[in-house]
Amino acid sequence: MRKIALVAAASAAALSLAACSEATEDAAGDTADSVAADTEANMEAMEAGAEEAVADVEAGAEELAAEADEAAAEVEADVEGETVEEAAAD
Repeated sequence: MRKIALVAAASAAALSLAACSEATEDAAGDTADSVAADTEANMEAMEAGAEEAVADVEAGAEELAAEADEAAAEVEADVEGETVEEAAAD
């Protein structure tokens, strides 16, 4: 009878550990899913930020090119003795 009680107690302990492990596995799986979702959201935010940065650089480059063209037209106008509009048209 004592052995039966011991086996029953050991079985109950094993079952409680198995149930605990399953809950732990489920929690770990949920945590992994959460980490994956957070990582994806962060990557999307970084992509959006990178696209905005590229657009800003392109706009700055276009503005710089326009300013360089204007400065070149002013220099040519001074050298050639013509108006800036005439120099820009050349």
